[in-house]
Amino acid sequence: MTEILELLSAAPFWVAVLRIATPLIFGTLGVLLCERAGVLNLGVEGIMVAGAFAGWLTVYAGHGLWSGVLVAAAVGALLGLLHAFLTVTLALSQHVAGLGLTLLATSLASYAYRVSFPKVERPPTITPFEPLSALPVPVLSEQTALTLLALGLVPLLAYLLHRTPLGLAIRMVGENPAAAEGQGLSVARLRTGAVVAGSALMGVAGAFLTLSAFNAFYFNMVNGRGWVCVALVVFASWRPGKALLGALLFAFFDALQLRLQQGGAVEALPYQVWLMLPYAMAIVALVVMARRAAYPQALMRPYRKGER
Repeated sequence: MTEILELLSAAPFWVAVLRIATPLIFGTLGVLLCERAGVLNLGVEGIMVAGAFAGWLTVYAGHGLWSGVLVAAAVGALLGLLHAFLTVTLALSQHVAGLGLTLLATSLASYAYRVSFPKVERPPTITPFEPLSALPVPVLSEQTALTLLALGLVPLLAYLLHRTPLGLAIRMVGENPAAAEGQGLSVARLRTGAVVAGSALMGVAGAFLTLSAFNAFYFNMVNGRGWVCVALVVFASWRPGKALLGALLFAFFDALQLRLQQGGAVEALPYQVWLMLPYAMAIVALVVMARRAAYPQALMRPYRKGER
């Protein structure tokens, strides 16, 4: 217990928590935006992989780090447009389309990597974002600009959804698309726009891993973070502020298990117990919160113009 208390009082631990939470914040906000408009996007895992590779390859080719972020967002947006075409325009199963998108994006990233670097034994590296050491806040001074961007997007998205006419329209097509159409709104355009914008955020989530957290692209580096983002949206009851809390909570247990493995506590139990700790806690939190979650009423329900 003393060891854990000492760990929690150390600034490096909280630096690690915020760093681990950053891609989850981007990804969760992206999934939340899609689902608020009534579209389930299970392609988040693949979009994060594609964004990670595209952003890294852009910087490796000699372009700037922010150019890599923009390319990753553009790749995510294009994949989101494909998902919107399948689920909104063609009204196909959102589950099947999302899983197919994950397989497609992951496979394309793997193929592009092997074509671009057919003979390398180790992944080439780049110079990632530098920490913002000039900031006076101890924990934030060890983070990069992408972390501050993720934190800033939380109140921005909350304001957009709950304080603007556009946000009201997005929530309306996720709750009652027939009523939205009756007000002269285009359900297809609003849903497509939300999916494209949300998928762009997922692409940036992947780019954080290669441009900030690490300096190279590795296979399986996303490692299930996309599925965690889907669960965190339910935990957050589709609210950006609670989504931030959920991402920080998961990151807290993830950072904790990493530190416990490095300490003496790992000798008492198999290391797999510590590895499963953040996921076990996420499942417990999801079970507790899901019973009270007020999900969008039109979520996963295709809509065709003129239907009642």
